[in-house]
Amino acid sequence: MTVSRRIPFLAILMSLLVLPLAAVQPKRYEIVTVVKITGIPWFNRMETGVQKAAKDLGVNAYQVGPSDADPAQQVRTIEDLISKGVDAICVTPNDAKSLGPVFERAKKAGIFIVTHESPDQVGKNYDIELIDNVAFAHRTWDMLAKNIGGKGQYAIFVGSLTVPLHNLWADEGIKYAKTKYPGMTLVTERIPCGEDQELSKQKTLELIKAYPQLQGIVGFGSLGPPGAAQALKEKGLANKIAVVGTVLPGQAAQYLKDGSMKYGILWDPADAGYAMTYVAKQLLDKKKLSDGMTLPGVGKVSITGDVIKANAMVDITAANAGSFGF
Repeated sequence: MTVSRRIPFLAILMSLLVLPLAAVQPKRYEIVTVVKITGIPWFNRMETGVQKAAKDLGVNAYQVGPSDADPAQQVRTIEDLISKGVDAICVTPNDAKSLGPVFERAKKAGIFIVTHESPDQVGKNYDIELIDNVAFAHRTWDMLAKNIGGKGQYAIFVGSLTVPLHNLWADEGIKYAKTKYPGMTLVTERIPCGEDQELSKQKTLELIKAYPQLQGIVGFGSLGPPGAAQALKEKGLANKIAVVGTVLPGQAAQYLKDGSMKYGILWDPADAGYAMTYVAKQLLDKKKLSDGMTLPGVGKVSITGDVIKANAMVDITAANAGSFGF
């Protein structure tokens, strides 16, 4: 009888001793990055930044996303994370409009939202841009003009017609060309294929057939320019049609060196993955984000409203493509 009474007493005593130890353990935030599509080089590179941030910042940070660039799938992924009760969600949107309502639900649940490549996004806490988007578009069109002599027919590839930044760059580039390069003519509406190299190749072959005087292709979406370059190599047109656009250096190097692609432009996706996770943790820690602050790995940033801007634009050429390490 005495022994049976002592057992619950000892259990209670042990629990009282353990409680203070558990109470001092810091909360390990769960911060999830949701990309447009998993398994492609651009977002594989972004994941390395997310993983580094997880280690450096002591948070449970990881990356997920749909198997194809489908806005509805991305929405469902975020809905699942809301149900799971994560602390923050970082997103590179496929479709800014479709994400607005689900972001509002996340915020009502106390979840912070940090976006990338979507400065006008409804429902975000902050958006991070590693480039000046207008300058980025102008630089891309300048390089196209340089390689086609400032005049001639060209086409534009985008990831999809709903990807915010790709279409912003296209809008700004078209507007810029009308005044700076009036001799350059856009032959057709922008073509959604920049997240699929094989589709980009096929669309290039169709363009060549439909527009035999085509002289240039601007590709947004890291798989757009390589697909176009593949098609030009196959048709022996690498010296006739200039391809420029967003690429990963390691992936584009072979095309830049053989001339089937003329110029690449980007920022390091790993920096974006790290920066989003870092900003999310700052928000969770209730720390103030201020204009002129430094983001690790990115440098000094400016903050206007809920948009954080850095200047991390880099040129990718045949001469330097092999020097980036990714």
